[in-house]
Amino acid sequence: MFAGSTSAAPVRTLTHLCALVLLAAAGLGSELRVRVRLTDGLVTEEVLEADSERDSISLEFKQGDGTLITFVADFKQDVKIFRALILGELERGQNQYQALCFISRLNRNEIIPSESMARLRQKNPQAIRLAEERRGLEQLTMSVAVNLSRAWQLSSHIHNMCSEAREAIYTREADVKHWLDKGVDGAMFEALPQTTEAPSFQACHGAKDLWQPCLCTYSLRLEWYPCLLKYCRSRDTTGKGSTYKCGIKSCSKGYYFTYYVPQKQLCLWDEET
Repeated sequence: MFAGSTSAAPVRTLTHLCALVLLAAAGLGSELRVRVRLTDGLVTEEVLEADSERDSISLEFKQGDGTLITFVADFKQDVKIFRALILGELERGQNQYQALCFISRLNRNEIIPSESMARLRQKNPQAIRLAEERRGLEQLTMSVAVNLSRAWQLSSHIHNMCSEAREAIYTREADVKHWLDKGVDGAMFEALPQTTEAPSFQACHGAKDLWQPCLCTYSLRLEWYPCLLKYCRSRDTTGKGSTYKCGIKSCSKGYYFTYYVPQKQLCLWDEET
């Protein structure tokens, strides 16, 4: 489905199957807009941007309910950040919108490098993209709160991404242990009450009192993103073979976050229906 060319040697290309290509030319913009179909059937536009100097990639799109989802992969720090700007229920006493931030370690095989993303272009911008691989749901228990004023030690992107969340920035205990081993200041982390410590906590969707603490869940899905590079083989005029980057593989992946909130009012989307 994907192909491209970065070699001057004569190669075979299946141009009729090309949808996205990797370009080697310098000076091109790093923004890519891709139309994708969400799980609810609605079509939205994803905006993907690569910053080769900061070695990062961002992906942003709006869900059918108006929630703005932003994802950033910081390759320099091996950190990934999810932000959700959720429209509030004004009639129930909420603000105009509620911000959530989830921070975790980035694995190198999750998404293509920023320099490859910066060269990615599509031949048919109006096409609706479907991911080639639907990866399994990842469930994350976010048991630690992160102090925004100190979070620059994890990633320079966190302050801009999560400034509106401030009191709702979460990470995992396993990630905290990893960062502490690397010398990060532990003062930026605060352990949240856990189910094992307070077994009376119940899931927010079952809580009746809007002001009681509970365990909230939030799920999101990155419906389309370039997860792997594809390599093709070619032969020069002498018959010598070589490989070159010729495209990308696209993936879709869901994330399910569980975390403590001091009151159900902060988790109104997680209700029994």
